[in-house]
Amino acid sequence: SERDNHTGKTHQSSASTRYGSVADSISAPEPEETTTVISSERAYVTVAILCYVNLINYMDRYTIAGETLSALLLKTAYMLFICSFIVLAPIFGYLGDRYNRKLIMIGGLTVWVAMTLTSSFVTKSYFWLLVLFRALVGTGEASYSTIAPTIIGDLFSGTKRTIMISAFYIFIPVGSGLGYIIGSYVASATGDWRWALRLNPILGSFGLLLLAVFCPNPSRGASEAHGGNRMQHTSYLEDIKYLLKNKSFVWSSLGVTAMAFLTGALAFWTPIFLDRAQINQGIQPPCTAEPCNTTNSYVFGGLTVVTGILGVSLGSTISRRLRDRVPNADPLICAVGMLSSAPCFFAAIILASTSVPATYVFIGIGEILISLNWSILADILLYVVVPTRRATAEALQIMVCHLLGDAGSPYLIGTISDALRSQLNTHEWKFRSLEYSFLLCPFVGVLGGLFFLMTAVYITKDRKEAELLATGRYHQLT
Repeated sequence: SERDNHTGKTHQSSASTRYGSVADSISAPEPEETTTVISSERAYVTVAILCYVNLINYMDRYTIAGETLSALLLKTAYMLFICSFIVLAPIFGYLGDRYNRKLIMIGGLTVWVAMTLTSSFVTKSYFWLLVLFRALVGTGEASYSTIAPTIIGDLFSGTKRTIMISAFYIFIPVGSGLGYIIGSYVASATGDWRWALRLNPILGSFGLLLLAVFCPNPSRGASEAHGGNRMQHTSYLEDIKYLLKNKSFVWSSLGVTAMAFLTGALAFWTPIFLDRAQINQGIQPPCTAEPCNTTNSYVFGGLTVVTGILGVSLGSTISRRLRDRVPNADPLICAVGMLSSAPCFFAAIILASTSVPATYVFIGIGEILISLNWSILADILLYVVVPTRRATAEALQIMVCHLLGDAGSPYLIGTISDALRSQLNTHEWKFRSLEYSFLLCPFVGVLGGLFFLMTAVYITKDRKEAELLATGRYHQLT
């Protein structure tokens, strides 16, 4: 009857409002979103451009981290960049779920290019300006990192989405490793670390142009609903409540945080740790004047590139083969990766006092195991969170993993090391104190594995609910 139809519509509308899911089919499309069908060719070109910009982003992030000269000052600038990233990510997450995502990325990346280039001209006497500019660089990364994966999620679904997300996330370790290598090489060749910062804005400007010309702004949820469903927006508070009740999102975010803790500590301290190990073994003399030996930065950077490509590709392949047979395969793969990496890093730390090559072998194996998780985790977020809340989810996950992960782990490891060698400042004890503080990393790896096991408990239910919400069928279960 007409009354029954009205009641049904009211019930559906109530569920939609509560969960921020599907609006009535007569809802007007949002003016900032592209409603035309995007060809597969353009979708692939878009992913290629997003991958390129992701590469440049991570190259820039670790260009400074790879330097050994003026280590304290440069790493302080890097950490303040991470802090600004933490603050800005939730803002861009909110904007990315409500406004034109392409324009937001273009604006953020424009600031990134300008600030990165400007920071390269700051002299030592104006170091506070370097800190300010590097903090503003976080604008670009916060806008891009929170939004780019959601665009890929709206262009592809199923196996194709997994492959595209894998391609995107391969460039995290590749960019990080190249940042080490290029930063060390350019600084060594020119005698000035500032030149290492001037290449990235040039490459970034090209990416910005490609983004502006070729990238679309697909409708949110287009891949799930084939462009036919419109999604309601809800208040930011409702979005946060929804995400905090999403157990798969919460537990996987804690797992990502443990991963970030490990990668942050490794990125900052591994070259220094291996330098001290070689000094302790008498393989190389202590560095008393710059430029210092950057061999370990080169080796570690190259190792990060290779192991990142292998790990992300392997993780994506295993996920695609197991997902249809094992519904919770993705978090289980992540758990195995984290739990297996812990003994590898423990062995690498212990062996550093006698064999640096053996340390590199175990670091490489551990990095492959951690890299299994990168693309899988991004895919998990996309399929357990409704499209209208994905940018917010990306932002919150980024904020938490940086705040409790790689923003603090380098300083925590350094603080423990300094406390242990407060009474003895010999070369041997410099190495031993860092060795003992580094042992915290394997324990965090085990903790991360447990978080992913908890994710596996809830993921099937949460994924099904997100699918029903995205396609407008959630009301059938309520």
